[in-house]
Order: sequence, then structure tokens, then C-alpha cells
Amino acid sequence: MDTPTLDISIVIPIHNEAESLPGLYAELTAVLHALGKSYEVIAVDDGSRDNSVQVLKQLGEVDPHVVVVCLRRNFGQTAAFAAGFEQARGATVITIDADGQNDPADIPLLLNKMAEGYDIVSGWRQARKEPLLTRRIPSAVANRIIGRSTGIYLHDSGCSLKAYDWRVVKTVNLYGDMHRFIPAFSSWMGVTVAEVPVKDRARKFGKSHVGFSRTFRVFLDLFTLTFLLSFQGKPMRLFGSVGLVTSGLGGLILAYLAFLKIFEGALLSNRPLLWLGVMLVILGVQFLFFGFMAEMLMRTYYESQGKSIYVVREIIRTSESANQRVNESAGVDSLNR
Repeated sequence: MDTPTLDISIVIPIHNEAESLPGLYAELTAVLHALGKSYEVIAVDDGSRDNSVQVLKQLGEVDPHVVVVCLRRNFGQTAAFAAGFEQARGATVITIDADGQNDPADIPLLLNKMAEGYDIVSGWRQARKEPLLTRRIPSAVANRIIGRSTGIYLHDSGCSLKAYDWRVVKTVNLYGDMHRFIPAFSSWMGVTVAEVPVKDRARKFGKSHVGFSRTFRVFLDLFTLTFLLSFQGKPMRLFGSVGLVTSGLGGLILAYLAFLKIFEGALLSNRPLLWLGVMLVILGVQFLFFGFMAEMLMRTYYESQGKSIYVVREIIRTSESANQRVNESAGVDSLNR
């Protein structure tokens, strides 16, 4: 992992936001100039069909801080974030939406919190302008589930305005719509997470790309997240537990039926309970085999890519000349590679 060469990288996923871009750029540059830090603005166009790319190229021609990344088609917001993270050179990586609903003036709040030693600082939108039933209630339920599953309790995991230590974004692999779950995904690395209240502004141009169907996708991704965080390194505990319970129930049913047959001479061929017991035993055995296969796939995943099941924060060695604190990876350090 390369060492950062800038202080801040701003990553902005863009899809048909040409009207919002000039105003967002003006606000961003005003805030970033006032900070007095080196920075870059990475604008990732996610297959826009309006003139967003042209607007971005014009901004890039007059401002060398602007880096334009154009994806070949619309891959989704998560892919756009991942492309921006790949190009980021800043020690702190800040994500922000392109529609103007996040206020760039809140960026110093995130940086001040990061300076206290946190790895991730998330925005917590106040007085949200989104619909209650289709956005805010599902968001609250998802945040509660994430907190109980990972120990990362956030009021607003869906807020795009977040600040990350560069070592976090460089080691998180994103798929589906998982960008909102980066703090939760990173929890296994032992990251420290905080949140700060930020403003939520109404969209001035265009329309939201988020529909009601997004709620179902979020919950499906949430199930995936819970499985990966809880059982990625030990899938047999999930499949094996289900298999043992299922086959155990089936075994009890068959034992009961065997008792009736032996001691009471009951006729079993017309009893649905017999087929239920047989089916449960078969399902239990199948779940156990699923567990074995998942264990083999998990080992292949880690060993073929040289991945580790643990993370080292730092290594301290004492040399003969002086005490040296060495931050190194040795192929295992996700936060300090």
C-alpha cells in the first residue's frame, strides 16, 4: 500500500448531476482552501447520460485538484466509491454526495473528530428531508440490526458524508450496495468509529435515484453483512448448527415413530410425520455437508490470496541503538499495510 502524498481526498460518486456540480464544486473548494491542507477532489462519473462528464472536464481543466474518473457504464454508487478509493492519495478520505444534500461546510467537523484519533467519522443527518416510511424507518431498523451484529452503533449509516483513515478504504472490498456498511465491514479490524451531527439539505436539482425498491436491497445486503461478519471465518458454526438441530428433530420424530411401531404395532406408512422426520434428517445431513464445503471454500479464499484472519495494529521492536516503532504488515495488517 502506497504512502499518502496528500492530506485529503474527496470522493464524489456522480450520476446525472450536471446541474448540481458547479455549486458543489464552489462550496467544496471554498471549504478546502480555508483548511490550508493539500487535497484532491476525485469525481467519479458513474455512467451519466447528461453532460456531467463535460462539466467535470471543464472543472478539471481549470483546477488541477480535480481528478475525473469516468466509468464505462452505470455500475452503481458502491462501485463508484470503490473506484474513487482506488485513486485516492490522501491520508484522510472523505465521501460526499453530488446532489448537494450534504453540506461541504460540515467537512471540518469530521476532520476535527478524526484528529481525536478515530479511524472513521460518520455524518449524522439532522432534520432529514427524506420520506418517513420509505427511508427513515427502514434506515433506523437497519442501523439497529447493524449495531447489534457488529458493535458499531450509528444513528445514520446511510449518510454519504463520512471521513475515513486511508488505511481503511484501501483494504475494504466493496460489492453490491455495501458502501453504506463500510464502518460495519471494518469492525472486524478493530477500527474506532464516531459520528457528528451534520446538516441535511433539500435537493435543488434533478430527482433522487433512490426508490422504494432500494429498501429491500438494503435489507438483503444487511443479511449478507451479518453472515460475513459473523461466520466468514467459521461457516461450519452456522451450517453445522442448523444441520444438527434439523437432523436432531428428525431423529426424535423417527425415534418416536419407532417406539409406536415396536411397542404398539402402529401403522406408519400413512403417517405424514414419518416423511417429515425423514426429510428433516436428510436436510440436516445436507446442511452439514454445506458446512464442510463452506469451510473448504473459506480456506481457499484466505490461502490463495495470502489473506489473514487477524489484523495487527502495530509491531514494536527494540533494537540495540534505539527503540523503534515499526508499522508494518508482513502480509497480515489490513489497517497498516
